[in-house]
Amino acid sequence: MFQLKKKLILASNSPRRKQLLSEAGFEFELKVLPTDESFPADLASNQVAGFISHEKAEMFKSPANSDKLVLTADTVVIQDNQILGKPANRDDAFRMLKMMSGNSHQVVTAVSILHENTITTVSDTALVTFLQLDDAEINYYIEQYKPFDKAGSYGIQEWIGMIGIEKIEGSFYTIMGLPVHLVYQLLKPYMNTSS
Repeated sequence: MFQLKKKLILASNSPRRKQLLSEAGFEFELKVLPTDESFPADLASNQVAGFISHEKAEMFKSPANSDKLVLTADTVVIQDNQILGKPANRDDAFRMLKMMSGNSHQVVTAVSILHENTITTVSDTALVTFLQLDDAEINYYIEQYKPFDKAGSYGIQEWIGMIGIEKIEGSFYTIMGLPVHLVYQLLKPYMNTSS
């Protein structure tokens, strides 16, 4: 485990982010505050994740957190300049996966660190190319994995990623929801240097 000079809070309900941060060697506490995840209509699609991640960090600005590090994150999937968020229902999940079938899309994950009322936000983009998926494959995935808590209606680490993704350009972990290489660099200044 890497010893941080400050207590780290992971402000996310995502089991994937919790898993990745833990596997990267960090001890942390989970705490989530409700955040309005809407964004300005004229905001460029590749800036939405950064905007929402920053807003999530803003919610933690308080004297009680001034001596802590708060990590927030947001992931968006972009197909043809259209943001594919978490699906509203089964039909919505099918629609999204059908759109991405045989095409390439972008996954942008942004992370923010709040420290002493200052927020630093960085983002990373990966390009994912799906093979052509037939309706039976899409239906099987939705039935078996119920991807309703995932942006774009899929998890790359699940069955559909194994059988359906032809190639990725960029970080696998960015697609999973936490660009660990960026998180590590953001937290490095707060690590104890003594071995």
